[in-house]
Amino acid sequence: MNRQEIFDLIARHAREVLPELEQHRFQDSDRLQDLGANSVDRAEIVMLTLESLSLKIPRVETFGPSNIGELADLLHAKLRGA
Repeated sequence: MNRQEIFDLIARHAREVLPELEQHRFQDSDRLQDLGANSVDRAEIVMLTLESLSLKIPRVETFGPSNIGELADLLHAKLRGA
C-alpha cells in the first residue's frame, strides 16, 4: 500500500468516527484535534487504521505525529519495515 492510500484510509476512518467531516477535504497539515476529534476519537481513528492495515505496533508509537500527513508517513514507513 502506498502512502496516499494510507492517507486516504486515515481520512475514511476519520469520517466514520466524525460524520461531520463527510465533506471535508483532508490535507496533510490537518490535525485531528483541530477537526474536532477528542482523545477517544483520535485513538479510535488510529486503531481502525492499524486494523485495516493489519499493522501491529505499540499505539504509543503513533503519538509522535502532529498531523495526518505525518501519521500517514509513519504508518507507511512501518508497513515497509523501516
